[in-house]
Amino acid sequence: MNDEQLLRYSRHILLDPIGIEGQARIVGAHVLIVGAGGLGSPAAFYLASAGIGKITLADSDTVDLTNLQRQILHTQDRIGQAKALSGQATLARINPEVAVVPVTERLAGERLAALVAGADAVLDCCDNFDTRHAVNRACVEHRVPLISGAAVRFSGQVSVFDPRRADSPCYHCLFPEGEDVEEMRCAVTGIFAPLTGIIGSVQAAEALKLLSGAGEPLVGRLLLLNALTMEWRSVRFGKDPHCAVCAARGNP
Repeated sequence: MNDEQLLRYSRHILLDPIGIEGQARIVGAHVLIVGAGGLGSPAAFYLASAGIGKITLADSDTVDLTNLQRQILHTQDRIGQAKALSGQATLARINPEVAVVPVTERLAGERLAALVAGADAVLDCCDNFDTRHAVNRACVEHRVPLISGAAVRFSGQVSVFDPRRADSPCYHCLFPEGEDVEEMRCAVTGIFAPLTGIIGSVQAAEALKLLSGAGEPLVGRLLLLNALTMEWRSVRFGKDPHCAVCAARGNP
């Protein structure tokens, strides 16, 4: 890192669990963020501020007036613009050193696999189970850590799935694909604006911990927030030995 970077990130460098080496790993890292909405906005804000070297920001949607209540990457003058491009513009103003690559298509298949394979960590900030499971399969296949968040109404959750670890469950272990799970969209159910900021910030924190080597990530734990009472719960869960996604991959 150069002198300006040492100054910019000095408050991280002062933290013993991160230090110069940890911050250097952050600066050299590439993170894929799937979704530039309520969760992806605060996550991208903090990752860019913290100096992630490269952020690939993927979202096929455009900015809508109803997004502005919580999706802080976007502004009213960008209504109708692709969210990935709007996010790129915002992050460039926060930290011009960060290379932000906008992807304006819905990720799937080989395109998704290639982007996951090139990342050091993936943040699942999307709002549908099909994409979540596709991202999980790609992360398991390429052994890339996945930081998954969700928020609806006043309820939020975060967990980390790290296929580099033999003891780590994957997203499918916790939420098996094909089960009769009700998919709740904030467009129908509503969402408390600061909740997305809280959960997205936790996702950013977990990503920075993983990349810098600081602390213990939320592997095997589901962190739950009830924003009405502002109470957190941590629920432990294990790897499914019969998981259709990660059991077949074996140990690292």
